[in-house]
Amino acid sequence: MTYEFDAVIVGGTPAGIMAGIAVARAGRRAVILERNGHIGGLPANGLGATDIATRGATGGLFLEFVSRIKEYYSDTYGADSQQVELCSDGYRFEPRVAEMILLGMIAECGDGLEVRTLRQFNPEPQQVIKDGAALRRIRVIERESGDEEVYAGSVFVDATYEGDLAAAAGAPYMLGREGADEYGEPCAGKFYQRWRAPVDERYSTGQGDNAIQSYNYRLPLTTNKANMRRIGKPATYNRDEYLSLAEDVRLNRFAGPPTPLEFDGIGAITNMVRLPNDKVDGNNQHAAFISTDLPEENWPYPTASWDWRDRFALRLRDYILGLFYFAQNDESLPAGFRERCNRWGLSLDEFEDNDNFPRQIYVREGRRIRGEYLFTAHDALSKRHSRAHVTSITASHYALDSHACLKREAGRPHLDGFFSHRTTPYSVPYGVIVPLEVENLLIPVPASGTHIGFSTLRMEPCWMALGEAAGEAINVSLDEGTSARGVNVVELQRRLLEAGAVLSYFEDAAPGDAHYHALQFFGLRGFLGAGYAADLDEPVSDEDRANWTTWANTPELAIFSGTRGQLLDRIYTVASERSDAEQAALYAQVEG
Repeated sequence: MTYEFDAVIVGGTPAGIMAGIAVARAGRRAVILERNGHIGGLPANGLGATDIATRGATGGLFLEFVSRIKEYYSDTYGADSQQVELCSDGYRFEPRVAEMILLGMIAECGDGLEVRTLRQFNPEPQQVIKDGAALRRIRVIERESGDEEVYAGSVFVDATYEGDLAAAAGAPYMLGREGADEYGEPCAGKFYQRWRAPVDERYSTGQGDNAIQSYNYRLPLTTNKANMRRIGKPATYNRDEYLSLAEDVRLNRFAGPPTPLEFDGIGAITNMVRLPNDKVDGNNQHAAFISTDLPEENWPYPTASWDWRDRFALRLRDYILGLFYFAQNDESLPAGFRERCNRWGLSLDEFEDNDNFPRQIYVREGRRIRGEYLFTAHDALSKRHSRAHVTSITASHYALDSHACLKREAGRPHLDGFFSHRTTPYSVPYGVIVPLEVENLLIPVPASGTHIGFSTLRMEPCWMALGEAAGEAINVSLDEGTSARGVNVVELQRRLLEAGAVLSYFEDAAPGDAHYHALQFFGLRGFLGAGYAADLDEPVSDEDRANWTTWANTPELAIFSGTRGQLLDRIYTVASERSDAEQAALYAQVEG
């Protein structure tokens, strides 16, 4: 049987969910096909500490999700509760709450958005049906029955962390690390740096390779004994894997500046961010040589079969449980250290059908699909005036950030591949989610970037925004009868702004403010320069008035008197009333 939808979305990640919601809210029909029995990706599986450096840099459905998180804690526990304080305006949350909020947003879409779980797409060319370069149908397996199902869509969305659909459809993709000489990016290639310390130039060669940054599981740990599951010894436990931890603890030997208090206990093996209800988001401890990441062993994962991936998922699960069991029980560690580690366990009210362990591996980087635009580190480092993207579909902000690619090496100051490099708020062009060589497909998760460029795009707030943009792009393409590749980006941006998106970040302006749409439109086109202050309520200067009216070809406004925001609005209104050809000419002129 063939099922037909306006949008077929492979992957129940937050990006896939946002794409589906955007399509459904426009009155169309979308389906999300998820291999697991639950949806929600990483936020519903332990990643409760939202990775965003500047709150307000990303809006739209992501901000709606965050706002609903805060509303839930306020309604459930009271506005002045500790839960509300710890949720940090909705940016920190428990996995079960994230899943509940996402399910609620989906339910509000009614028949416009279906979610079909336990649907496995095998990343093989025979599972896609194309008409030339255009993707028309895909085949998936219903995992309980083993039956094959066929899905036809006007447009498809690859919202998988692995990039499975795009690769099977024939889109070119990248794996591993580019060398430092390819794009001149900081931290590129083989790279060694002690955590929060200078780069070690003796070992950092910048040489490219096929290395993939490591994966782990994000663990909602707790010290609340009434809600704690003790961590037992896994069946595959191998004590030898963890013995180096004992010597590291004894010598206070870590891959970052020594901070004995931080590492005197569970902090030696996991980094923790507090969440509501006596929980933490337990991530890899960046300053440790051995933690919840498992470098090297995941390298085949992006292109492997699901059988291989499932075996690796079990291996990673047992490895992490074994690490905690060692830290809590092995007599090679000091008794006090073990006692402090034993205060922690898994949360009984999370993942109740999975032994209270997350269901989703943290696939930090899979295939990176080559798109119309290749996002590099420079897109996140340069000032607005030199790297503004006129086709922006979201703003975002997080550091360039990668986890280790290699396990511990004798004599090296840190694990190879770790870095965190500061960026500034940036914009993401539409071409990042438009794959080369395949039509009717958008790629908001396995987006087009170098290893370094992708390392900042890969955060869930940005992925959610890219997913929403993919959904709105589908709406524009179907409304206007164009391909997903050829959508009217100005119209796409208009719809995103109507939905509360941020396309270009300004520190003193936000969605809903007066003059905001005009600010966004002309901010992307360089009218306001390189800074992050819009100053919309300030009187417009003679210089800005002359420049803006010249650039927009609006001489009738050359004697306008008022604020900066008012003039931008007037120019925006005049430009909007022009013919499509005139608008296109302005668009091309400014972009060039």
